[in-house]
Amino acid sequence: MAVAGVSFFVQPRSSSSSSFFCNNIHREPFGVTSTSWSTKPRTCAVVVEAQQRPTWLPGLDPPPYLDGTLAGDYGFDPLGLGEDPESLKWYVQAELVHARFAMVGVAGILFTDILRVTGISNIPVWYEAGAVKFEFASTTTLIVVQLLLMGFVETKRYMDFISPGSQAKEGSFFGLEAALEGLEPGYPGGPLLNPLGLAKDIRNAHDWKLKEIKNVFMQEDLQ
Repeated sequence: MAVAGVSFFVQPRSSSSSSFFCNNIHREPFGVTSTSWSTKPRTCAVVVEAQQRPTWLPGLDPPPYLDGTLAGDYGFDPLGLGEDPESLKWYVQAELVHARFAMVGVAGILFTDILRVTGISNIPVWYEAGAVKFEFASTTTLIVVQLLLMGFVETKRYMDFISPGSQAKEGSFFGLEAALEGLEPGYPGGPLLNPLGLAKDIRNAHDWKLKEIKNVFMQEDLQ
């Protein structure tokens, strides 16, 4: 695009920047080309490099509140559910829990299949387990126990979400607080839940967070 001797070129790149240059290019006899800086009419070029980021649909402009800082953020929110910042924080935590249940589910499938294939235990195949009645407890008992245990864990998680760090205070979890010390809401740590000490600087561990989310989506596809 040219306006009054000024040419504009748009060149998509992964980062946003621009450059500006002007010069006179003269054709001399015998095909010799020379460049000079004078008061003669000049051709000025402004190169604008537009910023691009991966999106779930190529060419789509993501909503402004999804700026790519969240792990796994590819601008997908067609219903606008994350417009409210507080709601977006909760959706992030909900997705983490949903993702980790998927990982636990895959691990459970593999573990029980190993026990079944090796003959160690006569456990039904995972997709038929829901129809099996267990002798050690009735269905009602299992549901009540699960509600109590999950209710306790989810209550603790919600309390840590609304007041980060409150569940790591001394006496808040049977004296195991140091062994379960959280890095930030949604990312527990300590020697029990982070034995390898990965991502100790959780606020700058974007690559680790992204790998976790991508790994989860693959495991959900397996199920």
